[in-house]
Formats: sequence, C-alpha cells, structure tokens
Amino acid sequence: MTQTALELDPIPLAALQHWAYCPRQCGLIHLEQAFEDNIHTARGQAVHHLVDAPGYEMKAGVKVERALPLWSDRLGLIGKADLVEFHPDGTVYPVEFKHGPKRQKHYDDIQLAAQALCLEDMLCRSVPMGAIYHASSHRRREVAITPALREKVIATAEAIRAMLACGTLPPPVNDVRCRECSLKGICQPEALGESSRLRRQRADLFVPEE
Repeated sequence: MTQTALELDPIPLAALQHWAYCPRQCGLIHLEQAFEDNIHTARGQAVHHLVDAPGYEMKAGVKVERALPLWSDRLGLIGKADLVEFHPDGTVYPVEFKHGPKRQKHYDDIQLAAQALCLEDMLCRSVPMGAIYHASSHRRREVAITPALREKVIATAEAIRAMLACGTLPPPVNDVRCRECSLKGICQPEALGESSRLRRQRADLFVPEE
C-alpha cells in the first residue's frame, strides 16, 4: 500500500532548495546529516538573523509576521517563512531572505513557491506572488508562483522522499556549483568523478566485439 504524504515524515522546506541546487548536497545534509560552514553559509546565517525571532509588526496597515511556521499535510512539507505580509485586501505575500545581489536563482524560487503552497493549504487562500529579498543589494525580486513552479515543488519533494527512502546518495555533479559549496570537502566531487571516469574506461576495455 502506498503511503500518503500525511503518513510520511515531512520534508523540510530548505531541503527543496538544497535539492534544486545539487541533489548530492541535499543528500549529504538531510540523509547523512553532514554540514560544514563557509563564508557563503555564514553570510546566509547573518541575513536570517534579521528574521529568526518570531513576532509581528504593523506597517502601513500590513501585518508582517517573522519566522512564521509553515506546513502542508497534503504535500508532506514543513518549515518556516522568513517573513509573510498580510495585506488589508487579503493578499498573503511570503518573502524569503537571501544574501547576495539581486539575481534569479531557480532553487530559491522553488523554496519560495513551496512556502506559498504551504500558506495556501494552511489558510485556504490563494498565494499567487512572493518575493526574494536580496540582502546585499537591499532589493526585492518578485516571483510569480506559476503552475510550472508549483509542479517543480511537487516533483522536487517526491525526488527527495525517494532518495530518503532508498538511503542512497546521489552522485556528485563536479561542476561550477561545487566552487561555493561548503560541503565540497565532504563530497569530494573531483575524486569521485575521477573514479567514475576510470571505471567507465576499464569497462570499455572489455566490451566484447560484435
């Protein structure tokens, strides 16, 4: 019998961002419980300290909730939103804080969309838009929660759940993403990539002739 999302351990919202960036990074963090800091993670933590303390305030009639717990029993997701704005007209608007300049990153958009889906399930209200706040430039980048982005959230959650169920780490990517990854020393993408290349070469030596 297939388990529903409600019957499974919920997946942290941050795991979706990790998987979309690099499946192996997600596996090391959420399957192997491995983590290391570097300058990029330290900067991210510093940014999130701005909104880590739960609470709310009113700004020009808009209720601003910080560190708001989120969940979706339907999708089996759990986490929190850095900031959610509740506008007088009923608009619900999640804002995810990220360090770095204003630029589009699909893995950040997936995490924001997952927050929007959780808010929709919790509040029974449509959440069509959200924003990424880029701390370095002090600017927001608005993100439309499109049907395609919603499908990516669901597909990503399913992929993570399948990885956790089988208990196998995804292979290393060994590309430009590795340069800024704090887990590069644990992952060892170059060494593992070279081992895979040598195995393929050895296998090719013994391919029978037709």
